[in-house]
Amino acid sequence: MLLLTALGTMTQVRAAADELDRHDPSPADAVSWFEEGPGKFRLEVYVPTEQDADSACAIIGAAAPELHMIRDEVKAADWVAMSLEGLPAVRAGRFMVAGAHALANEQNGLSKIWIEASEAFGTGHHGTTWGCLMALEGILRKRPVKRVLDVGAGSGVLALAAAKQGATALAIEIDERAAAIAEINAQQNKLANRVQVIAGDGARYIAQQKFDLVFANILMRPLIRLAPKLVPTVAPGGTLILSGLLRSQAPLVREAYANRGLILERQIPKEAWLTLVWRKPARA
Repeated sequence: MLLLTALGTMTQVRAAADELDRHDPSPADAVSWFEEGPGKFRLEVYVPTEQDADSACAIIGAAAPELHMIRDEVKAADWVAMSLEGLPAVRAGRFMVAGAHALANEQNGLSKIWIEASEAFGTGHHGTTWGCLMALEGILRKRPVKRVLDVGAGSGVLALAAAKQGATALAIEIDERAAAIAEINAQQNKLANRVQVIAGDGARYIAQQKFDLVFANILMRPLIRLAPKLVPTVAPGGTLILSGLLRSQAPLVREAYANRGLILERQIPKEAWLTLVWRKPARA
């Protein structure tokens, strides 16, 4: 895998990221951008091959010719080792997410979630996970959460956070390896009795069920495709939290959900990412 990086203005970096996002299929596996200093922004693009790198650079060059792309090889073995050694604790409202190495040094009264870096997405560091945790924080300030559905659960961090606050959660993850990691995380956090992990698409498990909180932190296209299935799972008065979105993708997702009886209550930005918080009105 290759990592392409560049520094530039927000206008340049955002234009490049948006142009990559518009390509379907895109040569990039992942695209993100964030502020690195006053007036200076960093673009990061992960691509699987040199050919994809050439394609991505051509797309970026057309959108923002001022950007100078730097290529670095990323060895697969480096991901977990680097993460285990270097990831700091992440705070989101009342929640703190970290590996054992960081949690051991924390003596505050936050709700601690033990997540070791692994192949499963969700250590709290990504803007989408952080946004979902902050959305949960906002809900908990208003009401308790009892039944939770986490679609595309990854490490299970969102289901675990809700379970830490007394909820029972169903975590669905299509990737079997990630689902196995989520189960381990539930056990390590002593929440296995509150969090059920399902490996697979999970459609038959959620049919006819209602949840007062539903998370879907996945990607734009599956979020749009799953709208007819996700909205009915939200109980009247419940909340649907959608993430995994670049800011530029949010209008299409809002359009997919706007006419399904939901009210958009909140949008939580984090760097290039956005989390959408929808409420289903209670019955009269």
